[in-house]
Amino acid sequence: MNRSAALLLLAIALAGYGIYLALFVPAMLVGPPVLLLLIGFLLQAVFGVVAGVGVWRGAHWAPLVVVLLGASIAATALIEGFVLGIVAYLRALLEAVVAIIVTLLIAAYVKGQLGVSRTTADHI
Repeated sequence: MNRSAALLLLAIALAGYGIYLALFVPAMLVGPPVLLLLIGFLLQAVFGVVAGVGVWRGAHWAPLVVVLLGASIAATALIEGFVLGIVAYLRALLEAVVAIIVTLLIAAYVKGQLGVSRTTADHI
């Protein structure tokens, strides 16, 4: 797969994830909101869309926002499991660990691809 096509698919997936989570927010506002959960989903939605835009545009700050997205996913999972008791502890812990591992892999890939494309463009 072409590097630019892979980054474009990754950008679409990140932005799509952010938009998907943004659709949960209005439903969370209907009843009495659980503030920690609402903040977690809002952060995930914002960081997802911003990360998608950053990867799509090739911004140098895109890997940082990807890491922030992963941290917000992990924090929300831990809040759901350990603080609110909505999901089982081990599932919440697994979700947090997987989120951090996948986030670091994606951030490293994006950083490497953006770094390669910038240095290649500078030599031309």
